[in-house]
Amino acid sequence: MPLSWNEIRDRAHGFARTWKDESRERAEAQTFWNEFFEVFGLTRRRVAQFEKPAARSGGSGFIDLFWKGKLIAEHKSRGASLDKAYDQALDYFSDLKERDLPRYVIVSDFARFRVYDLDSGTTNEFELEELPKQVKLFAFIAGYQSQAVAPQSAVNIKAAERMGRLHDELKATRYEGHRLEVLLVRLLFCMFADDTGIFQPAQSFRDWIEKRTAEDGSDLGAQLTQFFEVLNTPRERRLKTLDEQLAAFEYVNGKLFEETLPIPAFNRTMREALLEACALDWSKISPAIFGALFQSIMDKKARSNLGAHYTSEQNILKVIRPLFLDELRAEFERVKGNKNRLFAFHNTLRRLHFLDPACGCGNFLAIAYRELRLLELDVLRVVERGGTGMLEVHAFTKVDVDQFYGIEIEEFPAQIAQVALWLVDHQMNQLVSNEFGLYFARIPLQASAHIHHRNALEIDWNEVVPNDVVTCVLGNPPFLGKQRQSAQQKKDLETVCGAIQTFKVLDYVAAWYVKAAAYVRETAARCAFVSTSSIVQGEQVGVLWGHMLRSGVKIHFAHRTFRWSNEAKGVAAVHCVIIGFGTVDRTGKQIFEYDEVDGTPHAIAASNINPYLVDAADLVLLTRHRPICNVPEMDFGNMPNDGGHLLLSDDERAQLLAVEPLAAKWIRPFLGADEFLNRGTAWCLWLEDIEPAELRALPEVSGRVAEVKAHRGKSRREGTRKRAEFAALFAEIRQPKTGYLLIPCHSSEARRFIPMGLLPPDVIVGNSNLLIPDATLYHFGILSSGMHMAWVRYVCGRLESRYRYSKDIVYNNFPWPQSPDGDTREAIERAAQGVLDGRAEFPKSSLADLYDPVSMPAKLTKAHQALDRAVDSAYGKRSFAAESERVVFLFELYQKLTSLLPIEKRSPRRRS
Repeated sequence: MPLSWNEIRDRAHGFARTWKDESRERAEAQTFWNEFFEVFGLTRRRVAQFEKPAARSGGSGFIDLFWKGKLIAEHKSRGASLDKAYDQALDYFSDLKERDLPRYVIVSDFARFRVYDLDSGTTNEFELEELPKQVKLFAFIAGYQSQAVAPQSAVNIKAAERMGRLHDELKATRYEGHRLEVLLVRLLFCMFADDTGIFQPAQSFRDWIEKRTAEDGSDLGAQLTQFFEVLNTPRERRLKTLDEQLAAFEYVNGKLFEETLPIPAFNRTMREALLEACALDWSKISPAIFGALFQSIMDKKARSNLGAHYTSEQNILKVIRPLFLDELRAEFERVKGNKNRLFAFHNTLRRLHFLDPACGCGNFLAIAYRELRLLELDVLRVVERGGTGMLEVHAFTKVDVDQFYGIEIEEFPAQIAQVALWLVDHQMNQLVSNEFGLYFARIPLQASAHIHHRNALEIDWNEVVPNDVVTCVLGNPPFLGKQRQSAQQKKDLETVCGAIQTFKVLDYVAAWYVKAAAYVRETAARCAFVSTSSIVQGEQVGVLWGHMLRSGVKIHFAHRTFRWSNEAKGVAAVHCVIIGFGTVDRTGKQIFEYDEVDGTPHAIAASNINPYLVDAADLVLLTRHRPICNVPEMDFGNMPNDGGHLLLSDDERAQLLAVEPLAAKWIRPFLGADEFLNRGTAWCLWLEDIEPAELRALPEVSGRVAEVKAHRGKSRREGTRKRAEFAALFAEIRQPKTGYLLIPCHSSEARRFIPMGLLPPDVIVGNSNLLIPDATLYHFGILSSGMHMAWVRYVCGRLESRYRYSKDIVYNNFPWPQSPDGDTREAIERAAQGVLDGRAEFPKSSLADLYDPVSMPAKLTKAHQALDRAVDSAYGKRSFAAESERVVFLFELYQKLTSLLPIEKRSPRRRS
């Protein structure tokens, strides 16, 4: 077991005192390095050799100290050039095998150390007396080495490819199936253990293969069989005559090495393949490697049948962060200043339980476990700062792998998942060790993840973990569409979804949604799955989400369509969504939008998320900046942002004209939503084309402009302050030069129709309205119809309970009649004029009066009924029994017009 950092520092002080006056390279260098390794609790001869012969430019030489794959050290007499020593070390590289190249180069002249990390490109130099302060530079010697794991690191792909080659070599000998899978999983564990301190010292497993097995590989299979038996045997039960190097390995337990395997027959090529895999630095491996590993060694047919799509860490975090992690992080920030609350929070972390019912190689579970341990580490840091003097981290570390559960239909990935959790556990233990200076490892293995090799759609998930225990259900179930499902998968789908009408149109993944919804019903458990975008498009929405909503499911967060990629070589990315849901609603909902399918998401707070993954009522649409149909674009009204100085009431207009009659030329009618609906009158100074001289000749108007300038200049918004330079104009001008259709942004929910109006260009429309330039009676008719109002009621946002009409959600997504002929358009225009005529018969009534559900005149009601018949006919319908039918019809049309993914073309069948 590695020494504590405190003991290492004490030893470093003694070492520095002993060697402070030494200068003779030849006489004492080897003793120096032997004692240097002893500082870190390691006997040099176990890992490194002196005077290794090696060729160099201009001849041959000897490496002062060489540790395969780890370290070259060059030693010089006191005062000699360290630069030359470094150049000499590099000169030996060309004579070394690729897998033996070191990561570190250390040069020293007794008085000075210089440490080169060739991977990170960093160099550190210090005096001998500073060694106690610099000991962590040598963590790789002490057995503490841990490092940041880069999700996209090339070592992940290399590891998968090298294990794939080893798999192919073994399979070619007919060593295949279950025995091959178990063997590969064991080797995977051993290589990771070799680089992360489970096996001491580092590279012990590789060194054992090189020293204790024949170069032709003839005895490697038998030697590995004995090696696995040793790892499965407690020290006190091992043979006393066991080889010393073999006996030094720790007892692992965890049933990983329990099964006796047939002895594989290796050859020279296979032994080299294993050593090449061992040569990688497995401490850098991301947990996501296990998915990539699985894909790299499965054949394409098996991968396709299983619907296996393995994932990058970034994509896994898109699931777990909004599912539980962000909330836990926020809770930690709230409680970390309170000792009792922090203690309770720490206990809560131990009580969390996670299930992945299609866990594959355990990537989701591994990343979730890692993040939970990182959060616990933050808790421990706070506790330590609180002055506990904590050293025994074993007692304080509570989160463990036995909080994680998985179901996997294939045996090999289930085995990898089991091991993956152990490996992540050790990665986290290394971080704890480095943080608190005391080595922490859970060896022999005691707790383990609960990974069940079963068909998740055939079993009751309560048999794996009771639903009143589980906290989160998460994962990446197989996606397979209805055309790609095997007979067994079709049977699975029917087993779970058979009670749902037309369930056969569903993707295979829908079964996990349905089963999860039933599993967590009447519990606070949360779920989140990755799925193909198709489950929120087309016919599947009504089938799947109709059932889910009836089951009480509420969507908590969602990632809209994005490209789901992974780290496995040659695997095509797919367009996916992520949906988090449960049967208990929650606040703080979020939609993650993507400007590009390959881009970075940005979070949008949502009050509700519907099956189309949009913010609003349960039937909502995408935000769009242009209409989906060939109709005029909508815009906002003009924004004064004037402090009231460009707007005039009737009295203010009269007073201004009494003083400055020439101002009449520059006064226009102004319509805000209130004036439009309630027959109010308002005016504005519209000075868009006024000459400077003319403005100066109107001191009252100029004074108002000066007030606007002062008002905007005081704003906190930079854009408004910039508009102070254009104080004579509205802050935002969108006034059409032609006639336009006005729609108030807000309208009472009591009204059956939102009052709209066609207006001339000299009437200035305010920003409490929306406008459509160049709109015709046809456009007015469609938007004033019952069809459009059904869309509004299901799609629009709300202000309190009032309709909040929007350009990007309501108007731009509205599916208009497709290619109406001339007679159809004329019929709508006649009916639309009938509505305007019906209003005109009541000149004393405001639009608010005319559209009040109680006072709406019968003539106007009949005019709207005639308009509805004309519009329904344009959509090819005579009538609808209920408004919900209109909405279903419009959403079906919307889906046809705006499908997020292209329809896959079927290849023609070949005739035999």
